[in-house]
Amino acid sequence: MKKTLSEIAELIDGSVLGNGELEITGVTNIEEAGAAQITFAVPPHLAKAAASAAGAVIIPDSETQFAKPAIRVANPRVAFARLLEFFMPRPEVARGIHPSAVVGPKAQIGDHTAIMAHVVIEDGAVIGDNVVIYPHSYIGADTVIGADSLIYPNVTVRENCRLGERVILNSGAVIGSEGFGFVTIDRRHRKVPQVGNVILEDDVEVGANAAIDRATTGSTIVRRGTKIDNLVHIGHNDVVGENCFFVAQTGISGSVTVGDNVIFAGQTGSAGHLTIGDNCVFAARSGIISDVPSGSFFAGFPARPHSEWIRAQAALAKLPEYQKKIRLLEKRLAALSSEADE
Repeated sequence: MKKTLSEIAELIDGSVLGNGELEITGVTNIEEAGAAQITFAVPPHLAKAAASAAGAVIIPDSETQFAKPAIRVANPRVAFARLLEFFMPRPEVARGIHPSAVVGPKAQIGDHTAIMAHVVIEDGAVIGDNVVIYPHSYIGADTVIGADSLIYPNVTVRENCRLGERVILNSGAVIGSEGFGFVTIDRRHRKVPQVGNVILEDDVEVGANAAIDRATTGSTIVRRGTKIDNLVHIGHNDVVGENCFFVAQTGISGSVTVGDNVIFAGQTGSAGHLTIGDNCVFAARSGIISDVPSGSFFAGFPARPHSEWIRAQAALAKLPEYQKKIRLLEKRLAALSSEADE
């Protein structure tokens, strides 16, 4: 596929700096871009992009000059994503039900769906229009999957779960696994039945090998627009707000309520039965052990305000020095005490 720089500018609502007739055949990162490819750059990477081999660069519209042909846009990251979709669209999938798929007689399958090889769909399941389910996935009884959703290979969606529209489940994800509920009597663990479900609202994405537990009763809920990375665990009866980010290996214990627009960086963990407000950010490896007010930026274990954690880490790095000084002062104090005794 070839497009001139001017044609690409029209696609991404940008304006051209330099040669608008330059032909572009692909889009990639700064390091790999060649003379016929376009990349993007934002500060502080503009100089690196200007010195690269890329034929053209997508830059912020605040820039009025650039060392090579460029397209000025309001948001270079969004424009780059649009070009990736244009130049490298997802492969087309044949629609219909593969002969090896097992579909319950009471399941409802929407129009223009793709049910691929060895998929199992139980009775009572409802699959919306334009849904694609890749091989070896399992959809439990009475589960509902909304229109335009995408289920990659080896995904499990257990019984009675509810998925909205445009939901994406990456390979190995498990939705509606048993919540971790036990009662311990005389050192023996008795299972508490987990009879609730999981609700994923519109535009939720779940990463590879992530697990979202079904509620003990009621629902575990992930609200619209939230994105969940690989190897994340969300416990039973959690209620997660809109447009949150869960980065890899994060684990949220049961019965936690999370507000909107919250970011959990990698390997963050929480205790159970907490409330986390809107617009919070947790640095990597944060350990959340108590309620967190809206607008907080926390770090460390136990998680505390980031500025406080930074000061504590700086002090911790100086502990060996402080230890030496304390030992020296102790020796001097002992010497003074000895002299006084004499």
